Amino acid sequence: MIKLVKDTIDKNDINRLIEWLGQDEIPRLTKGDLTWELESKWAKKIGTRYSVYVNSGSSAILLALAALKHTDKLRNDKIVVPGLSWATDVSSPMLLGMEPILCDCNLEDLSCDLNHLEKIFQDSDPSCMILVSPLGLVPNMKKVIELCEKYNVILLEDVCESMGSKYQGEYLGSFGFASFFSMYFGHHLSTIEGGFINTNDKELYYSLLMMRSHGWDRDLPLHIQNKLRNENEVSEFDSLYTFYLPGFNLRATDLQAFIGLMSIDKLDGYSEKRNENFKKYKGLIVNNKINMEEKEGDFVSNFAYPIVNENRDNIVNKLISKNIEVRPLIAGDMSKKPMWVKKYGKVSLKNCELINKHGFYIPNHQGLTFDEIQTIVSIINE
Repeated sequence: MIKLVKDTIDKNDINRLIEWLGQDEIPRLTKGDLTWELESKWAKKIGTRYSVYVNSGSSAILLALAALKHTDKLRNDKIVVPGLSWATDVSSPMLLGMEPILCDCNLEDLSCDLNHLEKIFQDSDPSCMILVSPLGLVPNMKKVIELCEKYNVILLEDVCESMGSKYQGEYLGSFGFASFFSMYFGHHLSTIEGGFINTNDKELYYSLLMMRSHGWDRDLPLHIQNKLRNENEVSEFDSLYTFYLPGFNLRATDLQAFIGLMSIDKLDGYSEKRNENFKKYKGLIVNNKINMEEKEGDFVSNFAYPIVNENRDNIVNKLISKNIEVRPLIAGDMSKKPMWVKKYGKVSLKNCELINKHGFYIPNHQGLTFDEIQTIVSIINE
C-alpha cells in the first residue's frame, strides 16, 4: 500500500524513549519541566515569544478562542472561518457561543477568497478570523494582513496542515495574533497526539496557561500569582484550588514532550522532502483545476497533494483498487455538513462547492519515493 502519511516517530525515537523511561528513578510523566522546554524550543523555531503545548491541534483552537474571549479584545462574537477547513475550526466557535461566518476559498492556494473575505469584513464587521493554510499551501499573507488591519480584525492562523511552510522566508504561524499547530501522528511532526498555540501577546499567554489547567494560577510567573492572590484575597493554601478563569484540562504530558523535543529537529529535513515531492507532482499531473504556484520567497511544506478533477470518482476508485490511500480534499465544503446546516441553513460558496464535488488529495510524506509518485500520477493522468 502507498500510504497517505508516514509516522514521523522512528525506531531511534522509541529506543531513546525506552531509555528515558528505564531510568532508576521514574521520570515525571505528566506535564512538567520537559513541557516548558518543548514550548520554549517551539516558540523559538516559529519565531514567536510564547508557545503553549496542549493535547491536540483541535484543543489549541478551542482554548485559544476561549482565552481570547476572556482578554476582552473582541468587540463582538463574530468570527470568519474558511468554508474549506477542518471541523474544529467551525465547531469551536459554535461551542463557545460565537457567530461563525463562512468564507469561500480560492483556487490558487485554497485559503480564503480575498474578495469574498473583504465583503464579509464590510458587511458583517467581525472581530476576528481564522485563516487556514490548507495542505501546506501559502496564503497571500501581505494582503490578508492588510485587510485585517484595514477593518480592525484579529488574525488567527490555523497552521495544523502547514508546519514548515513559509511566506517570504518567515514561518506560517508567526503572522497572526495567535496560531495553532497539530502534532497528530499523521502530520508533519508528531507527539502521537498534541498541539501548540503560539502568540506574542503576554495577556493572552497568561490566560492560556490558566485555562489549559482548570483556571488556576500554578503555571504563571510568581509575580502574577501574587498579584491575582492579592486582588482576590486568596491565601497561599487556598490558592491551590482557586480558579480565576473558567478553564479546561487540555494538558499533554512530559512523555509526549520528550518525543516532541526530538521531533522538532526533524522539521526542516521533512519539509524539504515534502517540497520536493510537491514540485514533482506539480510537474507531472495534468487536468488539475487548482492553479498552485510556489511564489518567489515562499516555501510549501506540502501535507498532501490536492487535486480538483471532474473525473474524481473514477480516479479515486482506481487509486483505491491499487492500494493507494486517498481522501476528500480536507473536509470539502463545511457549509454542507449536517452540524452547520441544522443550525444555520444553507450557504452558497462556489469554490468550496466545486472542491466538495470534485476534490481529493493524494499521498505526500517524507518517505514517499519517486517511483510511488509516478505510479500515482499514471493513474490520475489516464
